[in-house]
Amino acid sequence: MKYLFLLLSIILISSCQRQEEEITAQDVIDRTIERAGGERFKRATVEFRFRDHTYKSIRNGGEFHLERNRKDSIGHYRDILSNTGYQRFLNDSLLTVPDSMVVRYSSSVNSVHYFAHLPYGLNDRAVNKEMAGEAVIKGEPYYQLKITFQQEGGGADHHDEFMYWIHKKNYTIDYLAYKFQVNDGGIRFRAAYNPRVIGGLRFVDYKNYTIEDLETRLEELDELYEQGQLDMLSNIKTEILNVEVR
Repeated sequence: MKYLFLLLSIILISSCQRQEEEITAQDVIDRTIERAGGERFKRATVEFRFRDHTYKSIRNGGEFHLERNRKDSIGHYRDILSNTGYQRFLNDSLLTVPDSMVVRYSSSVNSVHYFAHLPYGLNDRAVNKEMAGEAVIKGEPYYQLKITFQQEGGGADHHDEFMYWIHKKNYTIDYLAYKFQVNDGGIRFRAAYNPRVIGGLRFVDYKNYTIEDLETRLEELDELYEQGQLDMLSNIKTEILNVEVR
């Protein structure tokens, strides 16, 4: 019996090691999205406030409608990004927007919604994902995933690079980083905090950091973060106003 128990233990350990080795970037993303709300995202209407704007997303399967709303002394501005394109309204009047500004406004609206709804969106067709290694941050184990975007369907910032640190047991995005090209480029590292589940969807806020050396590899940022070598920029706080899942 002693040898049989030893043999079974070896088989079990080997099986666990194989499963660990065989896990793919797609597996990790699928589990992370499921843990955050899964299919609920596809049927959700979410309203939230970020800085001096309010935002609203409406999803129905493959159809999406993303809004940004702001009021000033002139009136109520409403930016809408959907499957059919981009529109800007002042009160109830549709405005004519130059092509160059369409790209800028669309990217701005999409970016805020993208971060607010993570990890939803990481299975879009334009997303390229690959395992980049593993890491330990504050004693917790993480998968490192590299995310890039195809030019077709990847938006105006498709050349940006992203790195995600996803907890190996909880399947939550606890840290992320990205390198962007606009405005002379830059690097950001974000540490998630204040996780909460509303309407079955998981949301977080972020502590936002940067580093001046643009040659820094994204894979190095977790160690620099633990060493206190990153500069704190801001807190990214999202106030969730309403969540409805159909």
